[in-house]
Amino acid sequence: MYRRSTLKSFTFAFEGIVYVLRTQRNMKIHFAVAIMVMGGSLFFELSRTELIVVMMAVAFVLVVEMVNTAVEAAIDTFGTAFDPMAKIAKDVAAGAVLIAALNALAVAYLIFFDRITEPSRNLIQMVRQSPTHVSVIALVLVILIAIILKAVLHRGTPFQGGMPSGHAAVAFAGWTAITYVSASLEHGILISVLGFMMAFLVAQSRVESGIHSIPEVFFGAFLGILVTTILFQLWG
Repeated sequence: MYRRSTLKSFTFAFEGIVYVLRTQRNMKIHFAVAIMVMGGSLFFELSRTELIVVMMAVAFVLVVEMVNTAVEAAIDTFGTAFDPMAKIAKDVAAGAVLIAALNALAVAYLIFFDRITEPSRNLIQMVRQSPTHVSVIALVLVILIAIILKAVLHRGTPFQGGMPSGHAAVAFAGWTAITYVSASLEHGILISVLGFMMAFLVAQSRVESGIHSIPEVFFGAFLGILVTTILFQLWG
């Protein structure tokens, strides 16, 4: 019972994300910028702290935009007649989004400006020396793309079917990253096989539980493998 309740909570949470992405133009812009920022960070040698700051700034903008949408929806349930207090609430929520966006711009400036203005820096080589960074970016991009596809295709939720299977996408993205990272190790093949077995079990569980169909799981696995392979081939 507790497991089902927890799963429903996660389902409702992701349904909220998909709803905002489907209905709010600004959220679509924020998601597009988030993908560009996370993908663009592949070109820069970010430290762990800098990567955390970038991810927090991105998440902060997305969260505040969702809160702004929630505030507007809550106010609109009481009617469409003009109310000064309702206007104040909406304006304050919009102001919070503006502050979050300005904060994200400031973070981007402080972290990326010096790197962008130094053309002599060998950015691609630096990323190639950080497979962990490539792996993290690959997983984040796979998650974002999976959510966008669910919103665009209007099919299911992240935990209740739909195209593609987000679990399969993340699982096989992880397996692909493990395969690339462990390729030079003595037991690299064994590590890769174990990673594949774990990813396969995740995908199989989604089909057996009736949450996803086989094509949805295959598409999710293909998405995870494709995105991760492209990143490692270009920068890994």
